[in-house]
Amino acid sequence: MTELLNPATAILIIPTAAALLLTLISSYRIAAWINVAAAFLTFTCALSLLVWRPTGLGHLLQVDDLNIVFIVLNTLVGFTTSLFSRGYIAHELEAGRLKPAHLRFYHAMYQVLMGAMNLALLTSITGLMWVAIELATLTTILMVGIYRTHEALEAAWKYFILGSVGIALALFGTILIYSVAQPVVGNGLPAMTWSTLTAHAAHFDPMILNIAFVFLLLGYGTKAGLVPLHAWLPDAHAEGPTPISAVLSGLLLNVAIYAILRFKMVLARNPETIAPGPIMMTMGLVSIIFAGLMLYRRRDIKRFFAFSSIEHMGIIAFAFGLGGPLANFAGLLHMAMHSLTKSGIFFAVGHITRIKNTQKISEITGLTTSHPMLGWILVASVVAIAGLPPFGVFTSEFLVVSSAFAHRPLLALPLVIGLLIALGALFLRLNSIAFGEPSGSMAPDRMSPLPILFHLGLVLMIGIFIPGPIVSWFQHIAALLG
Repeated sequence: MTELLNPATAILIIPTAAALLLTLISSYRIAAWINVAAAFLTFTCALSLLVWRPTGLGHLLQVDDLNIVFIVLNTLVGFTTSLFSRGYIAHELEAGRLKPAHLRFYHAMYQVLMGAMNLALLTSITGLMWVAIELATLTTILMVGIYRTHEALEAAWKYFILGSVGIALALFGTILIYSVAQPVVGNGLPAMTWSTLTAHAAHFDPMILNIAFVFLLLGYGTKAGLVPLHAWLPDAHAEGPTPISAVLSGLLLNVAIYAILRFKMVLARNPETIAPGPIMMTMGLVSIIFAGLMLYRRRDIKRFFAFSSIEHMGIIAFAFGLGGPLANFAGLLHMAMHSLTKSGIFFAVGHITRIKNTQKISEITGLTTSHPMLGWILVASVVAIAGLPPFGVFTSEFLVVSSAFAHRPLLALPLVIGLLIALGALFLRLNSIAFGEPSGSMAPDRMSPLPILFHLGLVLMIGIFIPGPIVSWFQHIAALLG
């Protein structure tokens, strides 16, 4: 009974109970508030983990310094996105794009998605993490296709096919990890538990560990949207509901990176394995440069920011591939800053597409004139995601570049070139969207800007000053990552 009352299990129980309840609620207004309340309670429980580390969780769950960062971030963005969803999804009903039955499905699936991602972060079992990420993937596939248009169903189908390939590769890698651990630690759960795997990794067959990590990197790299495994991501962002775009970019990509980091920690404990860094740095650099170039050709605003997410996943993969205390610290910080900034940008994009009734960049101009508050919020958000001061993304990118120049100077040059290519594309599109003569609909923006402003405020605060306890905490995690 005590185990059921601790915050770690509550983080899993609340979304599950809320999802079951939401399937029975016919009023979309009540369902939206239940969704918000459940997300807030989950976030509150996650915050309590900062001061109370529950014990006696058994073999299935664990709370440590690494996953608690992701859990707090996951539930925070989940809560703010649920607030944004309340107004956005109601407008989709008014516009006739969704029906009341779709809204009941949406809110229930949202809680399933949050619960699945929380389980992936909290579980101590490699196989259970795989199941949780697969559940999160299937849930987002259903939500991407919720509009039932030809384009939405095509995007959902593409996501399903590529996601299935990725998750199959990850499953094979997970099985290989189990097979290499079994002769050393025995059958059953011990051969699938993070703590046991990390403690005994030095005794595992290095050749099988190498092969397993390649499959795991390709499998979960597909979920993270790393090039060349990214093809599902722009379509899923463009055709699904905007709140799901925020969750995909801000949370689900992070969960996939988290899975890679867990296995990277196992590999790092065996001195005879190949270094995973060069593979991750290569995929990271290719993602940064490719996404930066593709930004110039995007004509859909949601696809545009989807490729920006691919670029930032590349920065994160490069940072963790580079390794070392500074690069790992920068990678962790960048994950947090990107999640907050990019989800806030998609909130703003949701406002924009609602009032303009289009996603075409060419038909969205002069926002700072027609809708000054929304326009300038978008300007500040793009400045933040572009990596300019005084926002937190600048801090994390500066640390990545500094570490690259210190340890891999030959790789620092293409890294900086990729960042500058993306910077140019972001401001090229921002110039037409935010400035000039207004075009299209002039309808007022009735949705609350508070979730966007909250995210932007956090990113600005971290950019100006990072509290000492957070620095110490991230430094400790960076050391654990090797």
